[in-house]
Order: sequence, then structure tokens, then C-alpha cells
Amino acid sequence: MTQNDARKLVLITGAAGMIGRDIQVLLRDRYRLRVMYRNKVLPAEHGEQVVRGDMAELDVALRAVEGVDAVLHLAASVEVETPWELALRDNIVGCYNCYEACRQAGVKKVVFASTNHVSGYYELLGELPVTPEMTVRPDGYYGASKAFGEALGRYYSDAYGMSVICLRIGSYLAKPKVPRNLATWLSPRDMAQAASLAIETDIKFGIYYTISNNKRRYWDISSAQRELGYAPEDNAEDYASELEKADPDG
Repeated sequence: MTQNDARKLVLITGAAGMIGRDIQVLLRDRYRLRVMYRNKVLPAEHGEQVVRGDMAELDVALRAVEGVDAVLHLAASVEVETPWELALRDNIVGCYNCYEACRQAGVKKVVFASTNHVSGYYELLGELPVTPEMTVRPDGYYGASKAFGEALGRYYSDAYGMSVICLRIGSYLAKPKVPRNLATWLSPRDMAQAASLAIETDIKFGIYYTISNNKRRYWDISSAQRELGYAPEDNAEDYASELEKADPDG
């Protein structure tokens, strides 16, 4: 990175998580990166700016977003069965602090890592397929807290002119592990593509399912394809025979 590097500076919160670790590698050639850790701090080997702190503290969030062009907000408690106390602290307070810090600092772009669990009860009841326009139907506090993040992003976009793109992430894995992933898989490179498109788009607000180009998918990615130009490169079907042989009962 040179002193005159004109690339956008992007803050990645939750940088120690599985997506956070991978996406640093996949985006570092396109953007300058500031990576934020809460507890575990990984070494900066490729010129990333490193900050440490907790997004649940507004003063910390304000320092973290200072001078950035965009925020990729991955920091959260991400277990499907996250208890209420953690969902409140990490996913609701932390999310509010991200948006509010960006508002105060004049950062106009937030890419919010939402989840398919915002609509998880449709899947549990077999009411598929699901589109982004359908009423949220979370399957726990985690999904409900992410629905809050989407709604708050809508408010900050409307009230303060921020561009907020919410990505409802599927089963993020290096490769599918169980038969369900034949429908729900999201590969690292498809995640990186979606994140980059979300950073670059001029769309003021949008909610998009973010999975790979899976033949069996039951979440609708057509709006992401049409509006963001998302063209996922991977397809879980490539692993179908391997998974079905390992688990013939599905």
C-alpha cells in the first residue's frame, strides 16, 4: 500500500470470525482494510490497519469508523440459539452503535451481515421458497436481532441518506458439509463478490439473500442478481454425490 493509494478504506468488524478471516484475504487487493477485533487479535501481515475494541461501546465504535469509506459489519453473536442477553448486547446494541457511529462520522455505506434465520421459521414449517419481500419470521433471538438490524438500517438510510445493504447470509462454509447445504451453501468467493458489490452499489437500501448458485436453493437470489449484479460462481450440486453417499437418508 502506498501513501497515494486511492482504494476505498473499508472497516471489517468481527474480523476474527470465519467470514472475517476469509474476506480479508479475498478483498485486500481491491480495498484498503481496517480490521476490528474484540478479543482475539490476528497479526496484520498485509498492511491492514488493526483496531481492537467492542462495538457494544459507542465511543469504541466511533474511533473504529473514523475516516473509513464503508463498513462491513460482521461482528455479532452468531449461534442460531444465541441467548437473549448476548443477542441484545452484541447484535442489537452493537448494531445500533455501528449505524450511529457511521452517522456521526459521516460514513455513508454500511454492509450489514444479516442471516437466513431472519426467515427461518418458513423453512421449519416447510413454507418454501422464500423471497426478501416476505414478512420476517425469525427462528430465535439471533434471527430476531438480525431482523432488528435490517429495520434499523432502513431507518438510517431513510433518515440520514446512508446506503445500507443487508446480506442474508446462508450456510457459509468452504464446501457443503450436510445435505441441507445443497440448498443453503455460500462459498467464500461468492460471499466476497456479494460484499464487494454491496460496497460499490449506489442503491440506498436493499435486503438480499446471499447464497451460491445452488441448483436446489429455496431462498430467492434473483433480486441480488438483478439489482447488484450478483453472479455466484459456485454451486453446491458439485458436491451432491459425495454428500448423498455419506448420508443417503438426507
